[in-house]
Amino acid sequence: MKTATIIGAGLVGSLWAVYLSNAGYKVTVFERKSDIRKAEIKAGKSINLALSNRGWKALDEVGVGDEIREIAIPMYGRIIHDPLGNLNYQPYGQEGQAIYSVSRGGINAKMMTIAEEAGDTVIKYNEKCYDVDLENGIVYLENSLTGKKTTTQSDVVFGTDGAFSAVRYNAMQKRDRFDYSQQYIEDGYREILLPANSDGSYKLKKNVLHIWARERFMLIALPNEGGSFTCTLFMPFKGEENSFENLTSKKQVDHFFKNTFPDFYELMPNIADAWEDHPLSSLALIRCFPWTYGKVALMGDAAHATVPFYGQGMNCGFEDCSALWNLMKEHGSDWKTIFPIYQSIRKPNGDAMQDLSLHNYLVMRDYVTDPSFLLQKKLERRIQQLYPDKYMPLYSMVTFSQLPYAEAFKKGEEQNKKLKNIMLRHDVVKLFENEKIDDLIHQIFGSEVHA
Repeated sequence: MKTATIIGAGLVGSLWAVYLSNAGYKVTVFERKSDIRKAEIKAGKSINLALSNRGWKALDEVGVGDEIREIAIPMYGRIIHDPLGNLNYQPYGQEGQAIYSVSRGGINAKMMTIAEEAGDTVIKYNEKCYDVDLENGIVYLENSLTGKKTTTQSDVVFGTDGAFSAVRYNAMQKRDRFDYSQQYIEDGYREILLPANSDGSYKLKKNVLHIWARERFMLIALPNEGGSFTCTLFMPFKGEENSFENLTSKKQVDHFFKNTFPDFYELMPNIADAWEDHPLSSLALIRCFPWTYGKVALMGDAAHATVPFYGQGMNCGFEDCSALWNLMKEHGSDWKTIFPIYQSIRKPNGDAMQDLSLHNYLVMRDYVTDPSFLLQKKLERRIQQLYPDKYMPLYSMVTFSQLPYAEAFKKGEEQNKKLKNIMLRHDVVKLFENEKIDDLIHQIFGSEVHA
């Protein structure tokens, strides 16, 4: 029987176990931590994740999408909360298109169960990987409870063990000419759980992502099952007036929220008491290459960890599974052929996804309140409505299509230049007011084959 070892029982590792099991592999997954299903999973324990088109495609490809839909909440757009409490709704895409809020703990627990039930798969917990023989597919493990050391050998090994991957650190990074970079951004984050009302209802509108954008920092809120919201404050660690270093006492926290996010403060006047329920955490991008050596390949965050501002980290990792699966359909278990193709296809898209994530932080934090940006978005939506076969905005290309990230990024930059040029040459505000904007759009896009 064909055998596979997966290091890391997170989202990508659990999903990839399902794919491999379907391909007839005997799969053993080793997880450093204990079984999270045996502990209480609290909403707000980690940044909520946003499932979108790429993730759903990978889940549906192995028939597990509907099980995840049971715990996913659609968000059809974002609501921007200004300092006066005024609300501005911005749809994510066309009518009916949504991204889906899922708690990291909730979806991870479900994916583990799905993996264990999908054929010949076993997950072993409290097993720490401390070395890998890349050429021979041997993994060296130590049990964190007993201290017992073991080895396991299989036909192929996958490192799906996150941004600080033990497979990458203990084996690949010791190889000659292995490129690796770790970039921390200046901002950190702290989570806050906004509880449901006493009757279990939501304190904010449910099916949207809420953003309190304040230029250099922002607060966001994503809905959970049961009426609560996982809220996350992204802000510089230090060096700014509004930074985490200036929020070290309950008095400072209370004053900050009361004056900066007054409508949120009304919903949660005890924010200062809940401030330290979750730790202050940092955000980093990890880039590396190659992703494969011998019988071993990296997937998900182990290969391309990102910041969370496009909601694509999980989706990109799931897309790694889909890409490898398509290569297996073509080349069977010829990993010597598959691995070089896999990394050549996915590395440029992993890089582009990371660049997009950094860019979208500026969009969420700064641009969503900028009149010029909002006007450009309004123009873009109208173009897409009139020419849906010719024009798709960057956000839709990334979130609602399977166009490779690198292609979407390049096309998005071209479209951005074109839109800015249109707005520079024409009084778009007046054209909207006089209901003449469609005439201009037809004039520009009507004869074009591609936008």
